[in-house]
Amino acid sequence: MSRPTKITLNANRDTLLLSYPASADSGTLEQQLPAEYLRTHSPSAEVRGHGRGQAVLQHGKRLVTIEKVEAAGNYALQIHFSDGHNSGIFSWEYLRELGDHHAERWAAYLEQLHNHGLSRDADVAVVKLIG
Repeated sequence: MSRPTKITLNANRDTLLLSYPASADSGTLEQQLPAEYLRTHSPSAEVRGHGRGQAVLQHGKRLVTIEKVEAAGNYALQIHFSDGHNSGIFSWEYLRELGDHHAERWAAYLEQLHNHGLSRDADVAVVKLIG
């Protein structure tokens, strides 16, 4: 488990910056996790559901920001989002995983939105025309 050595919320409150210790063969690793990405990939039951196949696809979160970040013991962060969501506990391991696999997870999320006719914007309804 790799715990970040530095956690910073940017001035716009839309990106969490995590710095990890340097390894023997590389310098310090820095990851930028957008608020929308964190919100849509929250480890909470509201997002993941209570069992296999019960995940709820989050949409309309493009403008969500991070209101507050708190330590959850010595093992995680609790992130408070501007839409009121705050029940996800982001373990150090999960945060690292989100950073390491950001590109592919984000692409998969965008594809899911498209396939379900949903938008990243809260005030947009996607209409599919048939024929």
